[in-house]
Amino acid sequence: MPATIPRLTAEQQFHDAQAADRSATFRRTPARLTFADADFLDHETWVRPAFDALGDLRGKRALDYGCGHGMAAVVMARAGADVAAFDLSPGYVREAEERATANGVAVEFTAADGEHLPYPDARFDAVWGNAILHHLDLHQAGAELKRVLAPGGVAVFCEPWGGNPLLGFTRRRLPYPGKHRTADELPLTAAALAPLRHHFPTLHVRGFQLFGMMRRVCRVRPVLRLADALDRVALRMIPSAWNWCRYVVLTVRNG
Repeated sequence: MPATIPRLTAEQQFHDAQAADRSATFRRTPARLTFADADFLDHETWVRPAFDALGDLRGKRALDYGCGHGMAAVVMARAGADVAAFDLSPGYVREAEERATANGVAVEFTAADGEHLPYPDARFDAVWGNAILHHLDLHQAGAELKRVLAPGGVAVFCEPWGGNPLLGFTRRRLPYPGKHRTADELPLTAAALAPLRHHFPTLHVRGFQLFGMMRRVCRVRPVLRLADALDRVALRMIPSAWNWCRYVVLTVRNG
């Protein structure tokens, strides 16, 4: 991507191109837009525990922050929330709208970016985001998140983590399935979280997939079950090992 293209424009173009590729599949097989909650909640080991951290969503005002394909927005709406969702990519917003319609739920979608949210102050009780913060300027995005999150509200974000140098080398140098990223994005690090901690001093970080990161290259179920068991033991006995994990779940509360 040419360096002269602004960062957010480059991000939008990248994800619009992804959405365009995906739309052809859904035109051929519209039934693929429908899904069960478990299809989303169990597609990675961190998703269900992260979603549980949002608490009971019945009657809550919820935001799918950087909604992408919109599956989280649908699951939140099924859980009884009043849901809004945004994404930088108009192409992904269209897909998410089609998915919500196909699954029979109402969601308010809009095209926007996380650094300039089009919502009033204290609008949301719960915010969900998946692989979105590492695309953003966390000084600006953190201030906006603080502004739209209601007092006592909770926000949960699942993010790729950059604390493991061996994993970093693999991400940079080796091919693996699903390796797609924009020119400017990097996994989060402890230093990168400083602006978010400024706005949310009680930020909590939990690591996932230490041994389980082998999912990127291995699909043998007994091996993956063993890796998950090792993760549970290692992360309980050595809490600091989360810094070597593939992904983290960030939880913040407003007040």
